[in-house]
Amino acid sequence: MKKFLTILLALTLMFSFAACGGSDDAGSSDEAKVYIVATEPTFPPFEQVDEATGEITGFDIELIQAIADDQGIQIEVQQMGFDAITGAVQTGVADIGASGMSITEERLETVDFTDAYIDAGLTIAVPADNTDINGVEDLQGKVCAVQLGTTGAAEAMRLFDEGILAEVKTFNTVDVVMQELTTGGVDCVINDKPVTDAYMSKMEGIKQVGEPIVSDSYGFAVMKGNTELLEKLNAGLANVKANGIYDELIAKYF
Repeated sequence: MKKFLTILLALTLMFSFAACGGSDDAGSSDEAKVYIVATEPTFPPFEQVDEATGEITGFDIELIQAIADDQGIQIEVQQMGFDAITGAVQTGVADIGASGMSITEERLETVDFTDAYIDAGLTIAVPADNTDINGVEDLQGKVCAVQLGTTGAAEAMRLFDEGILAEVKTFNTVDVVMQELTTGGVDCVINDKPVTDAYMSKMEGIKQVGEPIVSDSYGFAVMKGNTELLEKLNAGLANVKANGIYDELIAKYF
């Protein structure tokens, strides 16, 4: 009997430890979830690399961090090509796309977007000494540079298909697009106004002409059907707008 009780006690302890261990693992798994935020950091003031620290920062990055803090979730920012972000979110390689992403019908076919967090429009940029181009009506036969995968690229291709632009040159990052403009490789650039504003503040020889071509609204992208994450981000966005953090970031970056 004594031997039987000893074995029974040992088995009881073993199952107790196993049960406790399973509970701890489940809890730590939930707490350790880190949401991957995909961005392409050549799109100031929305995302850029801090030259002093080498870290990715910008309006989008600080805003998504504020939203994550509000909702008690962890995020990790990872850099990738802009044209790859939608696919990365769609397939689960990344959880959130935060890269000055316009909410478009085409993108909504593959990902879901949060509520819009800022309005932006496409404008035409030309060399500062250019007097030939003053709006869309002056783009006939011109060569345009754009960033691959952007709404600016889509608009330029539309103008090309309509026989207005003679050529559209695409580049992976906006900094190269702007360099192509300042070195005379193209006649114009079609890009988001806030971003072009940021480049004009640090690069000489660029000006914007005409009225905005298209009005855009930016949102954060998540996997289609991921309503749990979408609701968290929308709730966090509403909260940071209500508590003043959003306005502080607007004042800081714009």
